[in-house]
Order: sequence, then C-alpha cells, then structure tokens
Amino acid sequence: MPHYQPFVLFGRSHEIVLALTVIVPLLLAPVARVSRPFARFVCRVFALAISGIWVVWYGVAYRNGWLDVGNALPMDLCSWAAVATVATLVRPNQKTYELAYFWALAGTLQGLLRPGIPYDFPEFRFIDFSIFHGGIIAAVLFLTWGMKMRPYPASIPRIVAWSLFYMAVAGAVDWGLGVNYGFLRSKPIYPSVYDLMPAWPYYLPVVVVLGALSALIYYAPFFLADQLRRWRK
Repeated sequence: MPHYQPFVLFGRSHEIVLALTVIVPLLLAPVARVSRPFARFVCRVFALAISGIWVVWYGVAYRNGWLDVGNALPMDLCSWAAVATVATLVRPNQKTYELAYFWALAGTLQGLLRPGIPYDFPEFRFIDFSIFHGGIIAAVLFLTWGMKMRPYPASIPRIVAWSLFYMAVAGAVDWGLGVNYGFLRSKPIYPSVYDLMPAWPYYLPVVVVLGALSALIYYAPFFLADQLRRWRK
C-alpha cells in the first residue's frame, strides 16, 4: 500500500482546493451570463462530477471495506445538499436551488474547511472529499453568479422547515440504527466547531439556532443589495 502523508489542515493541498472552489465558478460565471449553451454545459459537468464521484466512492469504499451502516446511507446533510444541487443543475428551479444554496454554504462549507479525512493528496479520500464537497459549493456559486439564481425572503422559513425535517429524519435513522448521521447523537471525533458547544444533548438547540442565524447571514448580501437598489431608485 502506498505511503501517504497525513492530512494537513490548511496545508498547501487544502488551500488549493479551497481556492479552486471559488476561482472556478468565478471564472465560468461571466461567460455563462452571455451564453446559455455554455451555462447548460457547465451545469451538466458539475452534475456529472458530483454524482460521478459519489458513485465512485461507493465502489472504492466497498472494495476497501470502508462501508458500514454509519456511512453507507445518504443521511448526512452534505448528501442532501448534493441531491438538491444536482437536481438544480439538471433542472434549474427555485425550491431546490435555495436548499442547495443554504445547505452548501451553511453545512458543506464547514466540512470543506475542516475535513475529517486521514491523508493528504493524492490519497483517494482526499480527492473524493475535495471533488464532492468542493463541487457542491462551486456548483452553488456558479448557479448564483452564472445563472443569476438567488434566495428570497420566503426562502428563509422554507429552509428552516426543511432543515428541521432533515434533523427529524436523520434523528429517527440514528435512533433506529444506532448511528450518528448529522452528528445528532454525538460530536464529530475530529476537531470542529462542535468542540465550542456544550455536551450532548445540549448542543442540539445550539445547532438549530446557529443554522437559523447562518441562513440569515447567507441571505444578508441579497437583502443589502435589494435595499441599495431601492435607495438608488
């Protein structure tokens, strides 16, 4: 088995992934705004990359014996964000877009900033994690900047309701199978923002409050832009 270096948080490989996650959609967006065929092509590429690496992960994980009931089900929030993102890329619409937007920036981004992976590039789990999580965020940014999609005030109660629904479903699966999807039964074993929260179960209400606050924060740029537009008129 090849020898890989341990993953280094904010090391060179990690910083490159973070940079590409923003730079790629930033470069593609201006062209997409003036060429709808190009925009549709980019959407298909993003959808294929996200869904393709997901399928590949299952194959590699099965072959290496990494699969178990705690990671084989698509019950983590990033999986739900991936489904919403791919659905929007394939058929752009407001309701799946706003789920993808808020879940990607409030949830998937946290995972990308502090990956729970053992080894650095070029180990498979580093590549898989980077393409999957970075692809979700980059795709959402492209939909926002290139496809001119955006959340609206009505998006806030909808995303809160859907997030509570996710917690209910994931909590039921956790309780029934004795697993920890959504970190609803215990904190992550690797360093994360959960370390700043109280012990279980008291951190659960904190997560709900922080989730609602993050939705307001990620909506704030559009709110401010709307207010500025009204002021100019």
